[in-house]
Amino acid sequence: MNRNRNVNGNRNVNGNRNISSNCNVSSNRSRTRNRARLVDIAVPVLTCLATLGTLTAWTTTGNAGAPARLTAAEGRVLIPAGNDATAAFFTIRNTGAADDVLTAVTGPPGHRAMLSRDIAIGRNARSMSMVQGATVPAGGALAMSPTTLDIMVSPPPRLVPGDRLTFILHFRDSPPLTVRARAVRPGQ
Repeated sequence: MNRNRNVNGNRNVNGNRNISSNCNVSSNRSRTRNRARLVDIAVPVLTCLATLGTLTAWTTTGNAGAPARLTAAEGRVLIPAGNDATAAFFTIRNTGAADDVLTAVTGPPGHRAMLSRDIAIGRNARSMSMVQGATVPAGGALAMSPTTLDIMVSPPPRLVPGDRLTFILHFRDSPPLTVRARAVRPGQ
C-alpha cells in the first residue's frame, strides 16, 4: 500500500490522515459564504444609511415637514340689506412651506357661518353654492371677496358701521385662527 496518498486528503507518509487540503477547500467555501452573507447584509444597511443621510440633510435645510403658517388681518362683514344672510371676507396669508385647507368657520353666537362661493349661472345672474373647503397655498394667500369665496352668516346680525364680529377659522392641518371682521356698507 502506498502511504503517500495525500492528493484527496488520504493518508500521508506517516500514515496520518491528511486533511489540510480538505480544510483549505472547506475554508474557501466558508469564506465565500461569509462574503456573500456580508454583501447580503451590507447592501440594505448602506442603502438605509444613505437614505437616512439624505432625509436628514433635507430636513436640516427646512424642506421637510415645514407646516403652513397662517395669519389673517381684520376682515370685513357687510351690513345686511335684508333678513336672509350677509357675508364676511378675509385674506388669509400662508408664509409656510405647505398648503392648508380652510374647512369650516364658527361664527358669532346665534349665527351660522358657512363657506360659500359665488357662481355665474348665466348672463348677469349669479348663484351661491356651499363649499367644503378652500386651499390656502404655501407662500400665498386666499383672498375672499363678494364675487369669489366668502363666509355666509345667517341670520344676519344687526350691525352698524364699525361694529366688529369674531369668527374662528378651522383648517385641515393648522390650529384654528380667531379673526375679527369690521362691519362696512356694501361697496366699501
